[in-house]
Formats: sequence, C-alpha cells, structure tokens
Amino acid sequence: MTPTEAAFLDAVTMDEPWALIESFATFKREHPTDVNRGMDEVVSRLTKHGVPVTVHTPSLYLSLPGLARVEVGGKVMRAKPPAYSADARGGITGKLVYIGANAIDDIDDMFDRRFDSSGAAAERARGNIVISDGFASPVMVQQFQEMGAIAVIAINPGVDIHWGICTTIWGVPDLDDLPRKPTIPALAVNQPDGKALQEIANKGGEVTIFTEMEEGWFTSKLPEVFIPGTEEPEKYVLLHGHLDSWDVGVGDNAVGDAAMLEMARVLWANRDKLKRSVRICWWPGHSTGRYAGSTWFADRFAIDLEENCVAQVNCDSPGCRWATEFNNLSRMTETDTLISEVIQEVAGKVAQGERPHRAGDYSFNNIGISSYFMLSSTMSDSLREEKGYYGVGGCGANIAWHTENDTLEIADRDILFRDIKVYLLAILRTANATVLPFDWRATAREFQGTIAGYQAKAGDRFDLTPSKTAANDLLAALDSFHAGVESGTVSAAQANTVIQDLARILVPINFCREARFRHDPAVTIPALPTIAVASELDLHADTLGFAQNHLMRGQNRLVSALKQAVRHIQLVTA
Repeated sequence: MTPTEAAFLDAVTMDEPWALIESFATFKREHPTDVNRGMDEVVSRLTKHGVPVTVHTPSLYLSLPGLARVEVGGKVMRAKPPAYSADARGGITGKLVYIGANAIDDIDDMFDRRFDSSGAAAERARGNIVISDGFASPVMVQQFQEMGAIAVIAINPGVDIHWGICTTIWGVPDLDDLPRKPTIPALAVNQPDGKALQEIANKGGEVTIFTEMEEGWFTSKLPEVFIPGTEEPEKYVLLHGHLDSWDVGVGDNAVGDAAMLEMARVLWANRDKLKRSVRICWWPGHSTGRYAGSTWFADRFAIDLEENCVAQVNCDSPGCRWATEFNNLSRMTETDTLISEVIQEVAGKVAQGERPHRAGDYSFNNIGISSYFMLSSTMSDSLREEKGYYGVGGCGANIAWHTENDTLEIADRDILFRDIKVYLLAILRTANATVLPFDWRATAREFQGTIAGYQAKAGDRFDLTPSKTAANDLLAALDSFHAGVESGTVSAAQANTVIQDLARILVPINFCREARFRHDPAVTIPALPTIAVASELDLHADTLGFAQNHLMRGQNRLVSALKQAVRHIQLVTA
C-alpha cells in the first residue's frame, strides 16, 4: 500500500456514516416521498462537509406494494405482494393448485427457480391460483402467468415474509418491454402458512387473495457527486448504490448509503491526489422499479458513460452483522486480481469471486463497463449452516433481508469500517493506476473455458471451432499487448484506450443478449449467451435444426466481436 493510499484510508472515520445509519433506522424508505427525504439528508450531510452535489429529478415508473392477505375457510393469513403485482383489492377466488419447484443451489436459483412446466402442470395451472415454493420472483410469476394461472402465491422459506419485485422488466419499461409487465396478482406467505395452503391445494380447496398496489409515475431525487481528478478529469470511476429500501432497510441498504457518504467526504477532501475522477450516485427505484434509478442514469448519460467511465462499482449491503468473509463476491474476471489484492491487504481475507448476477443495479453491462462488487462481505457458510439460514440476496446473508427485521442491529460498526476501506482502496487503485488494473487475458481464458464447456455438451451436434479459434486469437493478441505495455513500446495512454475499448466489446458479448443501449430482462444471463444454447441441445431433440440455426447466428455474433477486439489491440501493437 502506498503512502497516499494509506493516508486516504486513515482519513476514514465512522462518525458521519454511523450517524446516517442511526437516522435511516428511524424511518421507512419505500414510498418516493420517504425516499426523497432520505436523499435530502444525504445531500445535507455532504453539503455540511463542503462536497458539491447535483440533484437530478427523474420521473420513474414505480410499483408500490400495499396490504395483502389470503382468506380460506374463515381464516385470514398474512401476506405481502411484490412490486409489480397486479392489484386485486377486490379479491380473486379460485381453486388452489400446488406446482413444485427445483431445489435452491445458489443465488441464481433463488431468483430464477425453475418450475414444473409440463403439459400436465400447465393444464392444472390454467384458470387456477398456483402456489409454489420460493420467493415471488419474476420467473415464478412470468412462468405461471404464461401457463394461464389467475394468481400466484409464493411460499417463502422461513417464518418471515420477504418483500420483492416480480417483473422481468429492467428499469422503466419502454414500448418493447410493456408486454412483459405482469398482469396477474402475486403475493408471498411464510412457510408455516404456505404448508397449510399446500394441504388445502392437495384437497382441491379454494382460496381468496387480496393485493393492494399503487403504481404510476413518481418524481424521484437522485443525488450525484462528481469528484474531479487532476490528470484525466474526464475519465471516472462510477460508485453507486440504492437508497430506497423495504421498511427501514438498514442492512439493505442504509449501510451502503453511509459507506458512499463517507467515501465521498474522504475523496473530496483529498481530491488533489486523484488522477481520474470519481462519480458517486444514490439510486431511487431499486426495489420498486427494478433498478429504475440506475437504469435512468445509464440511459440519460449513456454516451458519456461509454466514452469516459472506466469502471462501475456497486455498493450494496456492506458492513453487516457477522459478515467476516468475502465469498461469492461479484466481479468481472478482468478485475479479479485488483479486488483480490485489495481484500487481502485491507481485510486479510481471500476473496472468492464469481460471475456477476443479473441483479444489483448492474445497469451498465449493455454499455460495456468493467465492474466489481455488488453484495459485499458476508457471513461464512459454516455460520449460516449453524444458524439454519437459507439463502437471501443481501444483508450479509442475514435472513432479515427484505423484512421488517432489517433494523439497526443488522449493521456492524467495525465490519462497516473495514468494508469502507476495501471499497475505497479498490476505487483509488482504479482511479490512480497509470495503466488501468484490468487484465483481459483472464477474461479471454474464461472465454476459452466457457467455449470448451459448451462444446463438450454439444458434442457432434454443433461445431464451435470458430469460437474457439477466435478466443485463442484474442488471448494471443492480449499477450502481445501486455508485453508491449511492460516493455514500454505501448504507452500508458494507448494501453488505457485499448483496455477501455475492450470493455465496450467484451462485456456486452459476455453479459447481454440485447443490443447495446438496451436492457436485458432481469433473469440470469449465461456466459457468452449467444452460444449458450450449445449446452442445452439435449432439450431440443424435437427442435434440433432450429437450435443449430440459432447457434450459427449466435456464433457469428461472438466471433465478430472477438475479431473486433483483436483489431483494436493490433492497432496499437502491430
């Protein structure tokens, strides 16, 4: 760690961030009125420290859940509707049908659980209320809606009921997205009530469900801090996190809001030591608009982001109780060395990185921006097992996530102090590196592994040799590029142009199905998605020819992108 880096980290204190957490623990931040109140407090605290703030006021289309319940046999069961459920305050009565779900293995399964979609299951679902296990996720609601269900009940895995959102639309819908907007009501119940309802379903019983929703356009505040660098002020790292929460949402995400507040204070006070700029944003509409705030920003500033953003860093749920480890840490492969070294230096921990999920305000993949962090530190697997905790999507793995229990005791002052330093050092090294600290050779090797895995599953039904060759050529070109950087024949300025341009090409081809500047649905995107069907040919026995044609087009897109990346490199190294 350099003396400059140490000075930045030594400047971190817990006075301001902890005061914000204590304040946020006293009021809910679900409705835009309350979210704006929270934004005003962030702005006030920044202004007190002399940090200039720009407050944007986007109009966002949001869905605000109200009350919900299930009535059966004279009994009323407590429930919560997810955002974007259809309104059913007048009640919907129907036969209750249980349809099973797959087991949960990881966070992707938690949100993208697959359900029995056989013809028999579809026949049972049609015209009835379907109940199944899991969270009231986009995939659950979409699948049962397509099967003809009139409503959906999700059985949450514990005694508490979790809030959520059930639309696959990422951000505010456009005209192409609108057909995917849910048209049926959905709600969640806890496990004890869910099991009782499952017994009713097994007996062919009926239930009545009620959901109260408020949906429409809301003016939302979005604070932005821009801390200019001294050498390349137009280039910047984007640090961001959401301010809206379910209930008081301390672990998700008052702790992240506080962390960004402190980093803004420290970075502004020491801005004369920054080479590149740092841009910091607090998002509205994360929970009630499927990342509506970050998506608005990505759309509104798309060209500037494309030209100048060198990395995006998401700050969600740092500093939570018992979160001693850095497991399942979201990062794009090219950033792995950077964040692994930072976490080892600051926390003395080994980071276990993984492919970023289609979640967490990662609204910039379509632009093509290298990214690291989403959820932050977490408790150990052994502690989760000891406590009997099921998987959740935040709060450092505390199952208070998205419930009324996410209160002040979920935050840990000492762990947050450490996590702020982890974030701050990673951002500093990105902003101040002579050559951007992203190694695309690691990503090229990832591509080689992905292609080999897909080929093994496809067998002789499709030949991915062109993809394999293009990935090999990319790695060879990158080896030459890095040799040039190390020898000095490639200047730092040239290297940084190439590294940023590679992100614009390689991030979208690895994380997006949609064209650039459009937003993929909020469902899991497999690695190199244009050729991912190669791993699923066993499912296409009756449609093999169509699948092969799909793969031909997808391979063309992938090979073209990899060749374009090689040309960018060769412009410098040739």
